[in-house]
Amino acid sequence: MTSTVPIQPSFDDLGVPLSEVTFVVVDLETTGSTAESEITEIGAVKVRGGDVIGEFQTLVRPVSPIPPMIQVLTGITTQLVASAPPIDVALPSFDQFSAGAVLVAHNARFDVGFLRRGYEQLGLAWRGPAVVDTVALARTALLRDEVPNCKLGTLARYFRSTTEPNHRALSDARATVDVLHGLLERVGNLGVATLEDLTEFAVKVSPDRRAKRVWAAAVPEAAGVYSFYADSTDADGHRRREVLYVGKSNNLRRRVRSYFTASETRGRIHEMVRVATGVDVVTCATDLEAEVRELRMIESQAPRYNRRSKNQRKLVWLRLTDEAFPRLSIVTRVPEGATVFGPFRNREGAEEAALTLYDAFKVRRCSTRLSARKPTASCALAEMGRCVAPCELGEGADSYGEVAEALRESWTSDVRPVLRSVRGRLRRLVEQERYEEAGVIAGRLSGYYRASLRHHRLRSLAAVPQLIAAVESPRGWDIHVIRYGRLAAATAAPSALARSAAEEAAASAETVLRPAGGLPAGSVEEAERIAAWLEQPGVRLIETDGDWLWPVHAGVAEGALALELLGPELARTPPLPGHDDARPAERDGRSRYVRPA
Repeated sequence: MTSTVPIQPSFDDLGVPLSEVTFVVVDLETTGSTAESEITEIGAVKVRGGDVIGEFQTLVRPVSPIPPMIQVLTGITTQLVASAPPIDVALPSFDQFSAGAVLVAHNARFDVGFLRRGYEQLGLAWRGPAVVDTVALARTALLRDEVPNCKLGTLARYFRSTTEPNHRALSDARATVDVLHGLLERVGNLGVATLEDLTEFAVKVSPDRRAKRVWAAAVPEAAGVYSFYADSTDADGHRRREVLYVGKSNNLRRRVRSYFTASETRGRIHEMVRVATGVDVVTCATDLEAEVRELRMIESQAPRYNRRSKNQRKLVWLRLTDEAFPRLSIVTRVPEGATVFGPFRNREGAEEAALTLYDAFKVRRCSTRLSARKPTASCALAEMGRCVAPCELGEGADSYGEVAEALRESWTSDVRPVLRSVRGRLRRLVEQERYEEAGVIAGRLSGYYRASLRHHRLRSLAAVPQLIAAVESPRGWDIHVIRYGRLAAATAAPSALARSAAEEAAASAETVLRPAGGLPAGSVEEAERIAAWLEQPGVRLIETDGDWLWPVHAGVAEGALALELLGPELARTPPLPGHDDARPAERDGRSRYVRPA
């Protein structure tokens, strides 16, 4: 579906007209400007449609004496506030006066900061009102040759305020009212007619960007994918469309609208909106379908303003080479029938995992092609006991097959030998109080463990020909058909029709062929999103064709990673630096399904 610009936007699209907004213009006097300073006076004026409809003023008795310089500046002395109400009386009264209004202040960060701290100290709920800062508004609306600065006194004189600011709260609030009205009149000539316009104008949201907000008018409030595009014409007069940016949301209208407001602060997105000529949306039956469609569109379209998920296929794996004495190799393609471990998002991650495996199994690191019949000289690693030295054709060569098989088994079924391989080394480092070195090793092992869980999570899902699952949602039930780790169909149905909807979805689902190498049929990132959805609470399996399972020892019991790394004697000590425990895989014997907790 393509959004179109309506001839006349609705009032909801325009926002709240400024004439209907109630503003409370507030000013505070305080004992200083630090976080420890206290409020000594609150003055506020309530205005609507240009008319004053109420005023609020009270002195406030602080706990500490008022500094002499502040007394000279404001005229508020310690004696003057001696009989004034304390803050726990004054602030609730102001809260009632300002309820439901937009706060206005000159240098709002100062006044609103004091108010928020006061609310927190008294346990009052901060309502999170919209805030207009007349300083920011003046800096955007007025030219430098019109006013030398944006001080309240300067602006009051420029707009011919009937009240002269004098560092007393109510007088300064009255002067700020006149400044506000002067600024509103000024920006009204620039097309600022609503509260939303005013907020965006203050943070310099350009008029042409605000004008594009009507693109969101035709966008539904539903889950789906949106794409900003730019139409152009080439030298031959052919029209072409370039997709600039792709995103997803569970409320398309709200998300698309946000790109034209002050809430969007990313510089590159500002540029994208400026060059865009329109926006397309595709509604989706479920949130997961929207996530998957977003990934597929980013991969196929390669939008220049998207950063993430553009290289979903650029992954690396570890594999054992096919030679007499196999060695670890980092590969970007998985050969048919090869046993691999991964994937990793970059080469550095694979290299860290390889270092862990070298320590655990002492397989060779050299890239020399070794002969099974002719011995060669060993390297320094063999002399250090960090390689079994198959090159010498002695005991190391005789046992190398078992070592390589143990390494393969750690990938396919049991991660515990890798985790336990550093116990002696960690114990020595802890006993010697070399905690930083121990933390590096423990961190590397924790990273390897997370990689192992990811490896089994993906391969288990990729091995299932079909899995139909559902979760309860506001739509009734969100139902998904997953084949070899790829989303083949998605639908939503009311509870009474969930079973028949699942059958219809399976019948019309995309045909997915079994992928090679035990990898997901879709991208790895898509399979991870699907796995995350399946593992959330409340998901129910409707039907499975094949077994969705993990090896029992692919993970360890919750909280037991430290036990595996350190052994029972040291595992009760606090975690080592760089080590974070990972959650386990738990087996459900009834369904033969292992779900990570």
